[in-house]
Amino acid sequence: MSGETTDQAPRPQPPSWWVFRDSGAHHTPSDPLPPLPAAPPWRRFRPDTDSPPLDIPAPDDVSDVERKLGSRRAGTLDRAVVEVINAAIQLRRPLLVSGRPGTGKSSLAHQIAAELGLGRVLWWPVVSRTTLRDGLYDYDAIGRLQDAPVGPGPRGERGPLPDVGRYLTLGPLGTALLPWKRPRVLLIDELDKSDVDLPNDLLHIFEEGEFRVRELERLGRSRREASVGTADHGSPVVVRDGRVRCSEFPVVVITSNGERAFSPAFRRRCLDVELPAPDEARLAAMVESHFGPQTDPRARELIRSFLEERGEGTLAADQLLNTVHLLTNGGADVDEVSWTRLKAALWRSLATDASP
Repeated sequence: MSGETTDQAPRPQPPSWWVFRDSGAHHTPSDPLPPLPAAPPWRRFRPDTDSPPLDIPAPDDVSDVERKLGSRRAGTLDRAVVEVINAAIQLRRPLLVSGRPGTGKSSLAHQIAAELGLGRVLWWPVVSRTTLRDGLYDYDAIGRLQDAPVGPGPRGERGPLPDVGRYLTLGPLGTALLPWKRPRVLLIDELDKSDVDLPNDLLHIFEEGEFRVRELERLGRSRREASVGTADHGSPVVVRDGRVRCSEFPVVVITSNGERAFSPAFRRRCLDVELPAPDEARLAAMVESHFGPQTDPRARELIRSFLEERGEGTLAADQLLNTVHLLTNGGADVDEVSWTRLKAALWRSLATDASP
């Protein structure tokens, strides 16, 4: 930042088998993209249709990526972390990401999608009431019944129900399992907050790469195809015989704050990675990504102060970014006492935060 030099050695060249390199590149599905490595034989799936795979839609707003990651967020990940990410992509296995709050667990999904040109991240936030069905699809049965025409007679009998596909919308997980040309990125956020059954409910999905929509299966052979909505909120897609099956297993990033343990059966199907708290070099890369290379030169000293304050406690990287923003907007120019008081308010330890 600000033309300063560091004592850090140049980053070693990534191995040839890596496809994700933490380069900070932002690509869209329409860019020229290198092919992804073939999945191992036991992780290859074939949709039940001869139709060509679906093109990943371009993000509605490409600036949304820069809002989350900065203009070019390179070099923010530990090499060991990047290695496991690439293993998960090669093996088509979910990535179970743990770490302290603010270490960038959720941002990791957006970094992968941006660098590999895999489109908008399909985000599935998990709470204690979340079920597998919430991730797969939603069926508005009441809306369908209300939209049925009412007969002219005094009893007001309703006519035939409207097309069922108009009332079905695939959720983030269901959309990720459509037969895309390239894998979509699915972020299952804070799975450790879920009911105890949800992780194990996911096991069949992770193994088979498919699920069934019961409301469409009931149509039988009289109606083999139905057009349904997706979590992309764009054009509907056709589902045949009530079955959704991927052609490329999605890149699944599952985040956990360590609030509970997962079963051995669940962990066996995932690759574990723990994001360490970012060091000075990685914090500097984050700051430069968001504020540019000509950031206020005092930001470097602010990073060092932040690291001293963090110590073994809990401070998140976004607390530093908030402070740098105020620094660049004159927050440190009034007097030292006010600036110290403001930093103390911004750098409150999350370990003692009792707010909900």
